[in-house]
Amino acid sequence: MSVRSPIRSELTSRTETRSLSYLVVEGPAGSGKTTLASLLSRKLGGRLMLDRAEENPFLSDFFRDPRRYAFKTQLFFTLSRYMQQEALVQQDLFHTLLISDYLFVRDRIYASVTLDDRELALYRKLAALIEGEIPRPDLVIYLQYDADTLLKALNASGGKSTVRTNKEYLIAVVEAYNYYFLHFEEAPILIVNGMTAGPVWNADALTDLVRELEKPHSGIGYYSPSLQT
Repeated sequence: MSVRSPIRSELTSRTETRSLSYLVVEGPAGSGKTTLASLLSRKLGGRLMLDRAEENPFLSDFFRDPRRYAFKTQLFFTLSRYMQQEALVQQDLFHTLLISDYLFVRDRIYASVTLDDRELALYRKLAALIEGEIPRPDLVIYLQYDADTLLKALNASGGKSTVRTNKEYLIAVVEAYNYYFLHFEEAPILIVNGMTAGPVWNADALTDLVRELEKPHSGIGYYSPSLQT
């Protein structure tokens, strides 16, 4: 549903490449999706749209008591992200490349992990009412890591949340992400193997990734970067 416009890459001396107007970088907490989205935005001259998770007033309560606050937390995330994306469509900002560090339907992934069966059924009904109005990306980059690597990254970042740094929870999130994207059909998926090295994108690795993005993509594709400095 997005309005497509050609992306012009520095790697082709501003020569027109395939149409790409909306690019999403996704992955669980600790995967470096915000970092990569920011780097790609600067390199490609695209507009950056970041998730505003810290604005969720229920998030700290969820970290303290997940069972009690999961539904409220998830619902706020969904409505907040819906308003953010709706504003973009109304302002007609898809005339240039847009790069986001979240996929709107990511809430379905977390809902499947945090909500009980009755809450999940209700959440899916509510989400279905608004998801049809959300523009679909031209390509989704899925940063794939195992739970151990994510746990190390979160601990290294200084995060104090016992939920986000709980290995059992991270394993469930990783499994839910993998299942979801292996069955995702609403946009092409590029699965980036984050296990080939640490989550550090040096200049050469980023340039190589951009070359990969310039290729035509359909269905599920796989990419293994060499990130060593």
